[in-house]
Parts: sequence; C-alpha cells; structure tokens
Amino acid sequence: MDPRRSQRVAEALREEITEMVAFELEDPRLEGVTVTDVNLSPDLKLAVVRLAIAGGKEAETLALEAIVHAKSYLKRELALRLDLFRTPDLRFEADLSPDSSERLKHLLKRVRKGRPRDPELQEKSAESSQKR
Repeated sequence: MDPRRSQRVAEALREEITEMVAFELEDPRLEGVTVTDVNLSPDLKLAVVRLAIAGGKEAETLALEAIVHAKSYLKRELALRLDLFRTPDLRFEADLSPDSSERLKHLLKRVRKGRPRDPELQEKSAESSQKR
C-alpha cells in the first residue's frame, strides 16, 4: 500500500472526526476534546484516534465513554463523507495529559544531568561560553 495514501486517508479522517466532535456531537462530556492524531494500520482496516482531553482522569474516562458511545455514528458519517472502499474501525485513545508531559520533561532532564560527559567536550563548551 502506498504510504502517501495512508497519510492522506489519516488526515481526511482526522479532519472529519475533528469537525464532527466539535460541531455535531452535543454530548457535554466531550467539552474540551480535540483530535490530535489518527494512525492507520497498513491495510486501512483500523484507525487509532488520539484525543487531547482537558481535565483530569475523571474527565478523561467520561470523554472516552462518550466518544465510544458515538462510535457507530462517527463511522457511519465517515462512510458517507469519504469515498473509501472500506471505512476503518475506530479505536480511541487519550493523548498524554499536560501533567504527564511535564513529568516526562522532568524525567528527561534528570537523565541528561546524570549522563557522564566527555572531558574534551566540557572544555570546548567552557571555552565557547567564555568567548561570548
């Protein structure tokens, strides 16, 4: 399968699902939900939709329940709007929450600090900082 086709279909799915979630679904549990990414399987049978959900864990579980409840509507609308041979099955995942991304940044910072440095590189960086 042509990888560009897969990318085009994933982008079309992302745009349509974003529009439907934002403007057509009237479930209050979907307030603050945005579609961040759609990953398609190589055979285009499965689409994993990643959602950014505002709020805590409780809001995340409620939003995922609401979107799974609306899955059949979304799939039917995608079949009508996109001219595909087979509409992919939709799976929904919560994207990393902002607090976990901060934790990830903190962990990466700690890893960088703990890594031993090459003495020559330290001397060169010290010289370049003194020249500035």
